[in-house]
Order: sequence, then C-alpha cells, then structure tokens
Amino acid sequence: MASLMEFTTDSGATVTVEVDRHAPGAQLVARDGQHALARAGRTFDSALEGIRSAAESALAVFRDGRLQPDGVELEFGVKITSEAGAVIAKSALEGHLTVKLSWSPGSQERTPGPAGPPAPADPPAPAAG
Repeated sequence: MASLMEFTTDSGATVTVEVDRHAPGAQLVARDGQHALARAGRTFDSALEGIRSAAESALAVFRDGRLQPDGVELEFGVKITSEAGAVIAKSALEGHLTVKLSWSPGSQERTPGPAGPPAPADPPAPAAG
C-alpha cells in the first residue's frame, strides 16, 4: 500500500509526497483503499535542510581551489522519507550526484588559478628622454 506524507512549507503551503512508510509519530489524517495520508512532524523546508547543506558544501569544494570554473551545476536525486526527511537518492548503481563544471572561452587568461601560469606583466614604459 502506498503511503503519502503531507508536509507544510514554512510559508504555509502543503506538499504531499509518496513515502515508503510512515515514521513513528507521524499523524495519520486519512486512509482510503489505496493510500494512507499522514501529516509529517516537521516542515518541508526543514526536511530539505540537509540537502541544502550538502549542496553548499559541494559548491564550496568545486568553486575553491585550482579549477576555478565559471559555472558549477549540481544535480541531486532527492528522496523524501518520513523518518529522515530528504536524502540523496540512490540511483540504479550508486548514490546520485551529478556535477557539471564549465569554463567560458578565454577565462583561463582572465583569471589564472593558483596552479595556472602567472598573468603576463605589462611591458615597461619607455624612459623619458
């Protein structure tokens, strides 16, 4: 039987999510022949807090250091569970996280990184005569 969990956002909106099973302490609010609906004991925003922290950490890793990309794209597969809130979902093989880094043409000359070559110095001005 599918279980549905109802979360409320910090702004008061309602989000319904399909979960594997309800956590102890979730309040059952409705049941029909196919679904049981329970109200979560936390907000949707707080359930996603761990995913936001994971994204912030990953961005810090990829933005700092020698690579210095112009753009960073992260893709998390997120699964909502009634016990743990939001978790990074497992793909068919392993945990699901896709990272895309991008550089604009000429960006290496513009902002050389710590491992890159030093920027060329300006030629000396001609001596006044």
